[in-house]
Amino acid sequence: MGGEQEGAAVPQSSKGSWSSFLKQMSSFNGDLSTMTAPAFILSTTSLTEFSAYWAEMPRHLVAPVTEANAEKRMVLVLKWFLSTLKQQYASRNEKLGSEKKPLNPFLGELFLGKWEDDAGTTQLASEQVSHHPPVTAYSIWNNKHGVRLQGYNAQKASFGRTINVRQVGHAILHIDEYDEDYLITLPGLHIEGLITGSPFVELNGSSYIVSSTGYTAKIDYSGRGWLSGAKNSLSATIFPHGKEKSKSDVLYTAEGSWTNDFTIKDAKKNTVESYSAKKESKTPLKVADIKDQDPLESRRAWQKVAAAIEKGDLNTTSSEKSVIEESQRALRKKEAAEGKEWERRFFSRVKSSAPFEKLVKEVPGGSLEANQTDGIWVFDGEKAKEAKPPFSKLSEEIKDGWK
Repeated sequence: MGGEQEGAAVPQSSKGSWSSFLKQMSSFNGDLSTMTAPAFILSTTSLTEFSAYWAEMPRHLVAPVTEANAEKRMVLVLKWFLSTLKQQYASRNEKLGSEKKPLNPFLGELFLGKWEDDAGTTQLASEQVSHHPPVTAYSIWNNKHGVRLQGYNAQKASFGRTINVRQVGHAILHIDEYDEDYLITLPGLHIEGLITGSPFVELNGSSYIVSSTGYTAKIDYSGRGWLSGAKNSLSATIFPHGKEKSKSDVLYTAEGSWTNDFTIKDAKKNTVESYSAKKESKTPLKVADIKDQDPLESRRAWQKVAAAIEKGDLNTTSSEKSVIEESQRALRKKEAAEGKEWERRFFSRVKSSAPFEKLVKEVPGGSLEANQTDGIWVFDGEKAKEAKPPFSKLSEEIKDGWK
């Protein structure tokens, strides 16, 4: 994805299926995960795992806790957020040669893990809380430093010259030490490299970080166009609430690339923070062995599909996906007949979000868009306390359906 490489071209044997896929996309407007893609472009990873990209460097996530000055804390929150972008939007391209179409999570799918390093233990709970529309909710927390991140998101896609994706949802970072919140909105993106069959992500538009301490960061994204521009570029400003249009009130600026290097400078142009993606190490995420996972955990649920994709076996991929999809349809049908709704394991739907409503006023056109995400989702601490492996109390018939 927008790293130094753009992946290999379409294999000769796959050019026919890729051409058909492009034709299918040309009239598409909806959920990308519902599209049938050629085997070589399929990912072995479910979207529920993408939540982990927020915290692959826990030291940056917890760094703001050590800063007593609210203005400088905002700088560190911005640095952390910018440091997550490469992992979220470019890591698969660099690892796999091109962006891959992720597996479409089923309702109730879980991805659970933890990072252990000098920052202490940082834990992750990611859950697919809605299937229509597809919505993933997540919570990441570090009790040692009193830092909690939670959010949820969905994607709305349209096709023009390329695939354009609008991300719906938000994240909220909370720091216990100062009892403060940071509202984080999500950037738009589009998929480049479709014609060559080596797709990669480019970010566009703007996103915001709004602090309850009175500061806002606006991040603008741009990429390489037909004639000019640098790939994966970003520029950002930090300013007091309500001062977005006042250049004289800019406190800090950030410039650079979200896949390589960026610097943050104060109003006097002094560098106060710098970041080089190539020099930053990642903390490995620890997950349970597949044999010890709950039937609804991603890697156990999708292991046969993932194995077939790795072999390039589209027939087995399709048949194994059908096993999961048919089981889910049967379960939804049974729930409807009984007048029940699937019980989420770690998240609950709420009527409102006080931190969001308070801070979104600083985001032009900002809205919850709850109708686009099947509601407003928050991490439910009481559910989490009760959750023990296996993480879902399934009836025997449901268990049998996932063997």
